[in-house]
Amino acid sequence: MNSNPPRISLTMYFSVADQGIGTQTLWITFFAALTAIGAQIEIPNYPVPFTLQTMFVLLAGALLGPRNGALSQILYLAAGILGAPVFSGAGFGIVKLVGVTGGYLASFPIAAALVGYLVQRHEGLTWTLVSMGLGLIVIFSCGTLHLYTYHIHNFSAAFTSGFMIFSWWDILKLGAAAMTYHEIAKRWPRVPR
Repeated sequence: MNSNPPRISLTMYFSVADQGIGTQTLWITFFAALTAIGAQIEIPNYPVPFTLQTMFVLLAGALLGPRNGALSQILYLAAGILGAPVFSGAGFGIVKLVGVTGGYLASFPIAAALVGYLVQRHEGLTWTLVSMGLGLIVIFSCGTLHLYTYHIHNFSAAFTSGFMIFSWWDILKLGAAAMTYHEIAKRWPRVPR
């Protein structure tokens, strides 16, 4: 008779899609908190600062799946709207959603859902990069359109300061997010794909 206790694998804890509502809620809350932390890691830039938020938006979608990834970002936005200082510069309130960063913030649940959906369709680092790249395009398109419509009123200037300025910084975040997901998915195959 084997007296060793049963071995507990991290795999059984990491697959969010297969867990109960309590575990899923913890993961959703965890990624909302990571997004809030990413917002505080900021490089000042006018009109929109560089932050790490989008990296966690992409990872939320990839690791939690489309529904829970989107829910994590909805929770993040709700916390900020209700007064928690979770937006960049420890900002909060509905004013952030109508301010210069509003288009980016509002797109987070959509981008997380898109990445979650696409990552589950195929495996491999290249597909992960494409999926997350499309998520970034959603974020920066929404942000640029918001800047143009409500703040800058010049599409060329909005595109330059709201989309193109982020290209170098977000290529780094895209690579980091894709590699992180790819390595986790190799070790824990039950991660939603």
